[in-house]
Order: sequence, then C-alpha cells, then structure tokens
Amino acid sequence: MAQVGMHEAKTTLSQLVARAEAGEEIIIARNGKPAVRLSPVAAGTSLAGARGAWRGRVQIADDFDELPDDIADALGAR
Repeated sequence: MAQVGMHEAKTTLSQLVARAEAGEEIIIARNGKPAVRLSPVAAGTSLAGARGAWRGRVQIADDFDELPDDIADALGAR
C-alpha cells in the first residue's frame, strides 16, 4: 500500500491511476492523514454491459403514450 500526499497526487495523477489499475492500493492523504483510496472500477459495472438485459421481459402497451381522459381532465390538459 502506497500513501501519497495531496500535492503529489495532483501532480502525478496519471501515474497513480496506472498503478491502481495494475492492482496497487493507493491512499491519498491530506495533512498526513489518509483521506481517500484510489482503486480501479470493477469490470462490468458500466451501463453498456446492462444494455439489453431486460429484452424480452418488458412489454410496453400500444397506448402507453396516450393520456387517459380522467387524468387529462385532472391536469387541465384538455
């Protein structure tokens, strides 16, 4: 585990990110006290990985975008 100060973290952020991506635990300290941990994002946590996950499970009614008369009246939309 490596601990770096805030100033060093600002000036060497790219290198610190590369080290964290390689598996090293990086702690960024403020005034000598640990403040945050720099760690890589786990694979598969992006929204792109979830695309199509509900395909075939959800159906939208043909009249989905039509506002019922009673609700339209209550909202003053007619």
